[in-house]
Amino acid sequence: MELKLDLFGYVVTDMAATLGFYRSLGLDIPAEADAEPHVEITLPGGLRLAWDTTDVIRSFDPEWTQPTGGHRSSTAFLCDSPAAVDAAVAELREAGHTIHHEPWDAFWGQRYATVLDPDGNPVDLFAALETPQAG
Repeated sequence: MELKLDLFGYVVTDMAATLGFYRSLGLDIPAEADAEPHVEITLPGGLRLAWDTTDVIRSFDPEWTQPTGGHRSSTAFLCDSPAAVDAAVAELREAGHTIHHEPWDAFWGQRYATVLDPDGNPVDLFAALETPQAG
C-alpha cells in the first residue's frame, strides 16, 4: 500500500477570523471563502490545507467535541530572518492576535515564537539564527 500525505485540516469556530489570521501569515485565500463552511487551498508543492466549521464536522460526527487540555498539533511558518520573526509577531500583536511565546533564540539555532490562531491552535514562526562571519 502506498500512501501520500495530501491534506492538513483544522476545525474552526469562526471561519472569517481564522482565514484572516492565515492570510496575515501570507496564505493566498480568497475573500469570498470567509462565508464558506469548508475551505481548502493548495500550497506550493501540492499539499492542501483545509478548514471546516464545527457544524461541518458535527454533520458527519455528531459526537465530536472540542479538544481540551492543550493542543494536539501545530503549524510552523519559515521566516526570512530572525528580524522577520520579530516583525511578524509585532504585526500579529498589533492586529489583536494572541502571542503565546514571545520570540526567543532557541538552543537549536533558530529564532522562534508561537502565536495562537483564533481557535487557540499554536502557530510557530521561525528563522535560522544568523551566524557571525569568521575573520
